[in-house]
Amino acid sequence: MQKWKVVVTDWEYEDLRFEEAVFSPYESIELVPAQCRTEDEVIAACADADAIINQYAPISAKVIEALEKCRVITRYGVGVNTIDLDAATAKGICIANVPDYCMDEVADHALALILSWTRKITLADRYTKEHKWDFKVTQPIYRLRGRTLGLVGFGKIPQALAEKVKPLGLKVLAYDPYFPADKAEEKGVTLVSLDELCSTADIVSVHAPLMAATKGMIGSRQFDLMKQDTIIVNTSRGPVIDEAALVAALQQGKIAGAALDVVEEEPIVRDHPLLSMDNVILTPHVAWYSEEAAEEMRSKAAMGVVDVLIHNEYPKYLVNQSVRDHVALKPTQAGERYAALV
Repeated sequence: MQKWKVVVTDWEYEDLRFEEAVFSPYESIELVPAQCRTEDEVIAACADADAIINQYAPISAKVIEALEKCRVITRYGVGVNTIDLDAATAKGICIANVPDYCMDEVADHALALILSWTRKITLADRYTKEHKWDFKVTQPIYRLRGRTLGLVGFGKIPQALAEKVKPLGLKVLAYDPYFPADKAEEKGVTLVSLDELCSTADIVSVHAPLMAATKGMIGSRQFDLMKQDTIIVNTSRGPVIDEAALVAALQQGKIAGAALDVVEEEPIVRDHPLLSMDNVILTPHVAWYSEEAAEEMRSKAAMGVVDVLIHNEYPKYLVNQSVRDHVALKPTQAGERYAALV
């Protein structure tokens, strides 16, 4: 019987019970846990792996070159910035993610940050606990209805957020060069340029994936365009915002504040200037999390391995579509398998 070695390069969970549950019907799969941090550690653990499940450990071109027989790499979560996609594609390795596991969670968290900042909830809480019972510490607060929310990116999560804010009376703009304008209009959202969004929106919510084209896309130029009472929210990836430019904009009063679930370097360093700013809300990259989302993400990441190794199919959530030019697999028939996980 063919035996398949599946290595989990790294994880931050208490166990691998959901992954084990997905693999348990298949005696041919051997799940090998590792806790890699460096390229060399990944190579040592994965050189002879048939499949890899990855969280944060680097899957660089150097690592991929050392993989002797890997057919698929799946990643916990949406982003695949830990993996060199070009190198994997050239070697015929399928890359899969889990793009749909936490849409409501992240949209809810972005909305919570918006409401918390605009109503000054965390600031009021802090001062009240310091026995400063005075509404004036929150001034100014502006009515939310009638203001404009600008979404940077208009994928599934910002679409969900746009739907959630409708009852609040917000006007919604979005910047997404890949999304059809007529489809956005059907959702009650107007597509605009990034410059127009930054100069118009009262709240800028960032939802762009991290890639070469988006790294630092919100920088000094964009902050210069924003109004002084604008706030910026980020629940995507920290490096999409030029953090030095953000700090400067906050210190110089170019914008009113920020609410961030992600930063450039995580965890945030102890002496970071953002930590001492009353007009900044920070949460520890938790927007994705609920108990249900965690189970779904981990189970679907494991199922992507099953798609390839057991069924000889392209994974349902194939990221590098051009790998089809390098490796021939069957079209995915994974609908029922995934439905059982949700």
